[in-house]
Amino acid sequence: MRSGHRLGHLLGHRLGWRFGWLWGAYGTSALGTWLAFGAFPLIAIQVLHAGSAEVAALASVGAAVGAAVAVPLGPWVEFRRKRPVLIAMDLVRFSALLTIPAAFALGVLTFLQLLLVSVVVAGADITFRAASGAYLKTLLPAEDLLVANARFESTAWTTTIIGPPLGGAAIALLGPVATVVADAVSYLLSALGIRATGGHEPRPERREAARLRARDLFDGWRYILADATLRPLFFNTALFNGLVMAVQPLLAVLMLGRLGFTPWQYGLAFAAPSIGGLLGSRLARPLVTRFGQHQVLVVTGALRALWPVGLAFLGPGAGGLLLVMGVELGLIFCCGVFNPVYATYRLERTVTDRITRTLSAWTVTTKASTALLTAVWGVLGGLLGPRTAIGLAGVLLLATPLLLPRRAAAPLAEPEPESEPKPAPNRA
Repeated sequence: MRSGHRLGHLLGHRLGWRFGWLWGAYGTSALGTWLAFGAFPLIAIQVLHAGSAEVAALASVGAAVGAAVAVPLGPWVEFRRKRPVLIAMDLVRFSALLTIPAAFALGVLTFLQLLLVSVVVAGADITFRAASGAYLKTLLPAEDLLVANARFESTAWTTTIIGPPLGGAAIALLGPVATVVADAVSYLLSALGIRATGGHEPRPERREAARLRARDLFDGWRYILADATLRPLFFNTALFNGLVMAVQPLLAVLMLGRLGFTPWQYGLAFAAPSIGGLLGSRLARPLVTRFGQHQVLVVTGALRALWPVGLAFLGPGAGGLLLVMGVELGLIFCCGVFNPVYATYRLERTVTDRITRTLSAWTVTTKASTALLTAVWGVLGGLLGPRTAIGLAGVLLLATPLLLPRRAAAPLAEPEPESEPKPAPNRA
C-alpha cells in the first residue's frame, strides 16, 4: 500500500485514461507544429523564390483570413458533438498539409497554394481550439480543469524546447518539405488519439431555431463583453499577446542585423528560456491551492508585463545574449503560471452551451489583434528604428495589468435544463 501511494504521488493527480489519450494527441500535434516551425517561409524563399512582401503576406494574410473563416464555424460547432469535430479538424489539417509535398513532388507547387493551405490550417486550428475547450469541460469535473490545463501548458513548452532544434536538423538534412510531412502526420496521429478517447458524448440541445442566423456569429463576443470579469481579461490577453508578438520580427532584425548575433545564438536565446514555462506550469496548481485563483491570476498577469521593456536595452556580445535569455526566462515563467490559470478561469466563467462560441471569438480576436499590431509595429520599426519600437511596446505592456479583473468573480450558475411537466394525479 505504501509503495502504491508513493507511485501515485510521483505520477501526480490522475485524470483517467480518456484524458490520457487527449493529452497524448495534443502533445503529438504540438510537436509536429514545432518541427515544421518556419517551414512555410523557407519553402516560399528557397523553393518558390518569393520576396519579403510575399513572405510577410504568407504570415499575416493567412492567419487573418483563417480567423475570418473560423468566425461562422463557432456557432455551427456549438450544437454538435465536439469529439467528431476535433477529429474532423485534425483530418482537414492533415489533408491540407499533404497537398504541399504532393505538389512539390509533381513540380506544380505555387505560392497561391501555400497561401490557401495556411488559411485552411489557421481556420481549422481556431475551430479545434474552441471545440477542445468545450470537450475538456465535458470530459473532466471542474476541480480537475486546472490540472489538465497545466499539463497542456507544460507539454506546449516541452515541445517548444525540443521541436525547433529537431526541425532545424531535419530541414538541414531533408529540406523544409519533409517537416511539413511530419506536421501532417502528427495531425493524423492526433485524430487517432482523440478517437481512442471513446465514451458517449451527448448531443447538445439547441433551444432556438436550427438555422444559423447572422446574429449568431457574434454571440461569443456578446457573451464576453456582458461578463464583468471576462471582459477585462479578454482585452488584457488580446493586447498583451499582440504586443509581445509584434516585437518579434523587430527583435530578429536587431539581433541578427545590427548587433551581429549568429542564427544559433538567436535560436538559443529563445529556446533555452522555455524551461521557465515548463517550471511555471508545474507550479500553477500549488500556487492556486495556497493563494487562490484570482490572486495568482492578477499577480502573474502583472509580473509578466514587467519583463519585455528590458529588451530595449539589448546590446551586442555575451552580455546582450544573457539579457535576452534573462528577460525571456522571466516572461515565460510568468506566462507558464498565468496561462493554465487563465484558461481554467475562462472555462469556469463560461456556461457549457456558450463555450465554443466564446473560445472561438476569443481566439479570432487574439489572432486578428496580433496581425494588426505586428503590421503597425513593422511601420514603427521603419520610422523610429527597431530598438525604439521595441521599447515603446514594452512601455505599453506595463499598462496591461490595469485590464486584469480587479475582484474575484462569484461562482457561475449553469442554466438548468427545462424539466418536463409532471402529470396530473389521477382522481377517483
